[in-house]
Amino acid sequence: MESEFLSTMTLTFKLAAITTAILLFIAIPLASFIVFSKIRFKSVIETIVSMPLVLPPSVLGFYLLIAFSPSSAIGTFLGDRGIHLAFSFEGLVVGSVLFSLPFMVHPIQAALSQVPHSIFEAAYTLGKSKIQTMFHVILPTIRHGLISGMVLAFAHTVGEFGVILMIGGNIPGETRVASIAIYDEVESLNYAVAHQYALTLFVVTFAILLLVYTLNKKSFEGTR
Repeated sequence: MESEFLSTMTLTFKLAAITTAILLFIAIPLASFIVFSKIRFKSVIETIVSMPLVLPPSVLGFYLLIAFSPSSAIGTFLGDRGIHLAFSFEGLVVGSVLFSLPFMVHPIQAALSQVPHSIFEAAYTLGKSKIQTMFHVILPTIRHGLISGMVLAFAHTVGEFGVILMIGGNIPGETRVASIAIYDEVESLNYAVAHQYALTLFVVTFAILLLVYTLNKKSFEGTR
């Protein structure tokens, strides 16, 4: 039982770490586009990004399951190339990235919207390109937003249940993450084991949040 517990917890944090890394790569350009772009239908993109905040997880999970199934066009296309996302860890990653997207994008978007335009002008005056300005000037300036987004995305992925259950099921060592394990153990009346999973998630997420808020507070006080 101990090995199963460790396997489940390792899989849970592995999923959260991979999801957070992918989201960071996606969210920075996406948030920059939302903040700085002046296209007419930008509100449509913002709506799509924000939908997981109000959309029931089972809805997204259901449509992803349909899309990943071998009978769908997407599932057939992927299957012909040896990629099977339904009831697999890779499918969990895709679902988690989509469902946790706003938790990464919104803090970065909020931080970018507070950056004075004069910073861009100063960087361009010094001969910095847009890419150099982003990596060497803007990203260090919005580090609080980046950290907040990473923490929120990580924590949200760790606690996700509905999407994971729909597209991953409950396969030990493959898709059985801690949230699914808690539900499964409660269903089996194994409250002691469920408590072990739940307490571990509580302690780890509390410690991560406390560390981040402490570091952010010290960093903020250091700039005053």
